[in-house]
Amino acid sequence: MALAAGCSPDDDGKVAVPAPRPSGEAVAHCAALAKRLPRALDDDLRRRTVKPESRYTAAWGDPAVVLRCGVRRPAVLTPGTELYNPSADTAEVDGVDWLLEDTDEGYRFTTVGRRTFVEVAVPEHYAPEIGIVAGGISAAVRATVPTEL
Repeated sequence: MALAAGCSPDDDGKVAVPAPRPSGEAVAHCAALAKRLPRALDDDLRRRTVKPESRYTAAWGDPAVVLRCGVRRPAVLTPGTELYNPSADTAEVDGVDWLLEDTDEGYRFTTVGRRTFVEVAVPEHYAPEIGIVAGGISAAVRATVPTEL
């Protein structure tokens, strides 16, 4: 999967982001996260409008950093899948553990050890990409998405 597959600016300036379809407790976690997300990342990456509108997605900057809440468990973390890797690279940022996946266009970070999966796609334009999740995203996740029991 490409870093921002289906995530592109439209003629109207909105960022097209496929919205996940969370269920159960993930719906409440994502709603709480949406309220806590920062208006800007790194002071100059302003929040953008996503299309379709969804409380499960957010975007900042150009090229867009894209957040999706309530995504499925990544294949690399799913036993029995072809991509399963129990020793996949992770990093702790501001109290949140993130799976790091290098893509052709940058990095995709997905929360691990949380009751809802949150994914952040960061274009290589913002290298080192991990700094973006430290720009308020990790704090919002830590405050709204509980750790696994």
